Amino acid sequence: MANIFAFAEARNGELRKVALETVTAARKLADATGGQVHALLVGAPGIASKAEQLAQHGADVVMVCEHAGFTQYNPEATSAVAADRIKSGGFRAALFSTSAQGRDLAPRVAGKLRVGLVTDVTSVELSGDTFTAKHPINIGKVVSTISIAGTPAIVSIRPNTYAPVAKAKPGTVENVAPVGDPSAARVVVKELVTGSGGKLDLADAPVVIAGGRGLKAKENYKLVEDLADAFGNAACGATRAITDDGWRPHSDQIGQTGRLVSPDLYVAVGISGAVQHLAGMKTSKTIVAINKDREAPIFKVADYGIVGDAFEVMPVLTAAVKEARKGH
Repeated sequence: MANIFAFAEARNGELRKVALETVTAARKLADATGGQVHALLVGAPGIASKAEQLAQHGADVVMVCEHAGFTQYNPEATSAVAADRIKSGGFRAALFSTSAQGRDLAPRVAGKLRVGLVTDVTSVELSGDTFTAKHPINIGKVVSTISIAGTPAIVSIRPNTYAPVAKAKPGTVENVAPVGDPSAARVVVKELVTGSGGKLDLADAPVVIAGGRGLKAKENYKLVEDLADAFGNAACGATRAITDDGWRPHSDQIGQTGRLVSPDLYVAVGISGAVQHLAGMKTSKTIVAINKDREAPIFKVADYGIVGDAFEVMPVLTAAVKEARKGH
């Protein structure tokens, strides 16, 4: 029997989708050995109200750490309490998300525990005491299978690779104290500025519409935004080329040096498909490519391809999506 630790990420007093994904992945591991899932929820006073949602997705124990110093992400204090819980709990594995916060937090925790870390994991398995994780390498051309012998095995999971699964458990809530005084941390996050204008974050969106240099001019990116609006549950992304040109903020960049996304549907508009971009979206469930160049590399990874002028295709596609969603 092996118990699994899951860090449940929250922002502005709300659970993020990646928190439910992480608990779902942990539940899969725990079920393989008959163990339990212990989820850590850190936040300002009142965050305990979200514990039930974690139990509904498979957490046997929800460890809640509330303090005013956790109103914004507190890297020093959060990593301290996470490392303390993992060490005292004797967990076989500890799961985080490869989100913006997880990229900062997981290495800090691994460093405190003096163990290794595997990031951007797309699959985890536990058979007996053998823990394995799949991790894309070489710009996504190869998927390596890594066996982690040390305990605890710490990994961060690529967002959207584990769909949240409701698996209600009679979860219990355990209140835990911070390690030290979170308000005395040397690093203080004063403000969280998001670039999505209130729209879905790329990591959370089930549909991502991304635009590239094929759109020719900044004002033509509206074709991407219009299609995203038609879906209603989509986020907008971009290639490095157009973020470098200032068409979109760099927070929208998808690729090897940008965001990693794995939505249910990824629509690439005017994107040729350079390997650096493919590294950030290749694990999407369904990929649709729109490009007038039938030899564009993007078509090699696309499930569906539309060879045509984006300026002609996009308005028709947007209208079709709007029509299909009528009454829903």
